[in-house]
Amino acid sequence: MRLSDLRGRTVAVWGAGREGRAAVTAIAAHGPADLVAVDDSANFLSLPWEGALAEAAPLVTGEDGFARLAAAEVVVRSPGVPQTHPWLVELRRRGVTVTQGTALWMADHAERTVGVTGSKGKSTTSSLISHLLAAVDRPNVFGGNIGVPTLDLPEAELYVLELSSYQCSDLTDSPRVAVVTALFPEHLDAHGGEAEYYRDKLNLLAHGPRTVVVNGADPRLALELGDRAAVRAGLPDTAHVAGGPDGTPWFHLGDRPLFPRAVLPLVGRHNEGNLCVALAVLDALGVDVVARRDTLAVAVAEFQGLAHRLTEIVDPSGLTFVDDTLATSPYAAMHAIDAYEGRPLTVIVGGADRGLDYTPLREHLAEREITVIGIPDSGARIVEALAGLPKVRAEVVDDLVDAVRLARGLTPADGVVLLSPAAPSYGRFRNFEHRSEVFAQAVRDTAAG
Repeated sequence: MRLSDLRGRTVAVWGAGREGRAAVTAIAAHGPADLVAVDDSANFLSLPWEGALAEAAPLVTGEDGFARLAAAEVVVRSPGVPQTHPWLVELRRRGVTVTQGTALWMADHAERTVGVTGSKGKSTTSSLISHLLAAVDRPNVFGGNIGVPTLDLPEAELYVLELSSYQCSDLTDSPRVAVVTALFPEHLDAHGGEAEYYRDKLNLLAHGPRTVVVNGADPRLALELGDRAAVRAGLPDTAHVAGGPDGTPWFHLGDRPLFPRAVLPLVGRHNEGNLCVALAVLDALGVDVVARRDTLAVAVAEFQGLAHRLTEIVDPSGLTFVDDTLATSPYAAMHAIDAYEGRPLTVIVGGADRGLDYTPLREHLAEREITVIGIPDSGARIVEALAGLPKVRAEVVDDLVDAVRLARGLTPADGVVLLSPAAPSYGRFRNFEHRSEVFAQAVRDTAAG
């Protein structure tokens, strides 16, 4: 379904945030017979619905919204509406057509798009792809889940999109190059279960992409893909890391060395994998990666890591404080912990408790000498899951500020204090940015004290 298919039809846009506003503006320009916006979660944080938006589509809030959704021929839901929402379940049971702004946009732009999803690494990988393409004279527009709704994007010859599982779930067209960086259980409450989450994520690949590029080192992704044709980055026949001409690790494309691993300023093996995926995408798009390797090396060296993802904070004590607040699952925290292998490490864990299974984290730390500090709400449960591990020292404190203060006393001067919570921020913080702000301020205050 395209935007143009909505002409003369009754349409309801479900959601009044950034995505919903973009959808109303785009759909109104195509002349629907009737257009209404529905927000069942309006509260004091909601932005005003006025001016051109209100003229294009009246806003219905609260319980009255379901009747307007059910009366529409097409419902365009915002990504934040979960698959398990009872209204959505009932709409699908009644046979109402449900789509999203990203699906409408993709129907017209798929052939010009690189779409990137994954349980971990999609933001960094999509940013790298966009950055490297620009460096080799392939201008592109970057958007999607990273901050710019697709329906707000300008016309361009090439797009690079970061796509969440929510955005992938309603696609009926795959992008020209479909990219998956990793799979592990996430957002299960919103999707209905692990199998449903993987199904929604991998819907990105389900509608005829020209090329599929995946992280070939991810075992769960390999299991879900089976024998499907795909470029499996990280393996020897495509972009991978191996010993180079000087004996140190280098990035390669097949058997051809490109540049040293040391060029990449991001720490961690998972970021090596992210760059391998990005290089494989450039190769799939026809970029002569080997001929342009010097240009690419400069671009890689200049790449700035994204905020809240292993962001290091300068501290006069000699400790390295690291903000990895976007690590909201045990698997993401495991990647972050591995990034600082070989250094004394204290990791701060805990946040909103979604009932996640922390057994994988326990298994990962079975032989690791590490200090773990738990904060509410899930920190105590994570610490309990680690009980009995001989090399793990674990304590629980009342809040993030106390955790930073305790970490200063427990971590050797050359060590790392890592905020990698393995849980979301909501409940105790407004959002992940607020959690980062509190962490950075605590680092400053405890240094002064």
